[in-house]
Amino acid sequence: MTPDRSSLLKAIPSVDRFLEEPEIENLLARYPRTIVLEAIRNALDGARGEIRSGAGPGGEAEVSSVDTYLDRIRREAAALVRPSLRRVINATGVVIHTNLGRAPIASEAFDHARALAERYSNLEYDLAKGTRGSRHDHIERLLVRLTGAEAAVVTNNCAAALLTALHAIARGREVIVSRGELIEIGGSFRLPEIMEASGARLVAVGTTNRTHPDDYRNAFRKETPAILKVHLSNFMQKGFTAEVSAGELVAIAHENGIPLLYDLGSGAFARTGPDSEPTAAEELATGADAILMSGDKLLGSVQAGIVIGKRPMVERIRNSPIMRAVRPDKVTLALLEATLLAYFDETGAKASVPVLRLISRPLRDIRKDAELLREAFRSSRDLAAQVELVEGESEAGGGAIGQPPMRTVLLGLSFEGKRPERIAEKLRFLDPPVIVRIRHDKVWIDPRTLFPEELPMITRAFAEASKGEESR
Repeated sequence: MTPDRSSLLKAIPSVDRFLEEPEIENLLARYPRTIVLEAIRNALDGARGEIRSGAGPGGEAEVSSVDTYLDRIRREAAALVRPSLRRVINATGVVIHTNLGRAPIASEAFDHARALAERYSNLEYDLAKGTRGSRHDHIERLLVRLTGAEAAVVTNNCAAALLTALHAIARGREVIVSRGELIEIGGSFRLPEIMEASGARLVAVGTTNRTHPDDYRNAFRKETPAILKVHLSNFMQKGFTAEVSAGELVAIAHENGIPLLYDLGSGAFARTGPDSEPTAAEELATGADAILMSGDKLLGSVQAGIVIGKRPMVERIRNSPIMRAVRPDKVTLALLEATLLAYFDETGAKASVPVLRLISRPLRDIRKDAELLREAFRSSRDLAAQVELVEGESEAGGGAIGQPPMRTVLLGLSFEGKRPERIAEKLRFLDPPVIVRIRHDKVWIDPRTLFPEELPMITRAFAEASKGEESR
């Protein structure tokens, strides 16, 4: 006679019972007590859930045996101390994927950073003078040469750059900004909130969809310290719209004797095509007093906030007391330095900076990878899937709304009797996890964002994810 579920649940051993076992004593010698206790509780909770669903251990003797749970407890303990941050395979075709760590960084940059991180460095030491130096000098010299700016400074992200700039220039005073540029970006991050946190008071002009030059002129007051322009990032308006260009705003600001700050968002340092985002140097040529941008988007480096512009403005930002709280560390500066150095050879940068290389990948190369994957899928004995190749579009991502979509070749896979959502879920639990798109009842792969060593890994991953019966 099969015992009822309540009897099985009562037969599960207590946590104290496990603590008497030699095997658990071995785990306690290896892991902190809190980890072992959590692993035991997780294992028992998992067993309870399986029993309630009818999928747990069969008889009462098995349920009541400590040995039934030991392997699961070992696995739970190992999982609890395993790093949460993991490498994933990005098969989505979104190059600067905000959820997947944004820009992949060149291994050469890490070689440079590793040497500085593992030993001492001249982070704030002037080797020529033998005196204290500034950490900002290492990057400023590169940014000045690459963009033509008079000066530059770096913070730990672009939001910090905006916060510091407004605090330095407009704290307690009004800043004019277009109502259509008061946007919210990823992670419920609202630009107006970071602006107000700086102590500046925002004066929104125009309407949501249309802002004209006279809207700025009419809002100007004697105590107005600056005009702010904000790139729309991952937001786009179409139809009956109007905005004032950076060049026009420079003229309006300067005719009133105040600066223009331009939050460029995803700053590019090289063109990847005729219709690609303007570079930071091109935007600076409009005459803006300070331009702010991210380091881990189209630049293709580490998370950082970059400020370039006219020396008086940059110096005010650099001297803000907030700068101490948002300054970058030595590893960030080393990674950024190595990436910027690559841009002194634009052709070389497109080969060595992963973001530029992925965005600039020729369609023929992507098609070749897609065909190799299709053949590998078809010839695999462990994978029964229908595979089709279609032309589609990749995205730059990362808020680079001005970067046009890129032609690509997509692979669509369908599995008889298996939902694409279930395949995608199983792919996420592999090592390394594989992140895909789901559309029209198919799992889609975009080879644009796959690195060469990942192609055979993709085939094995899908073979593993398609095993077994469909779970209900």
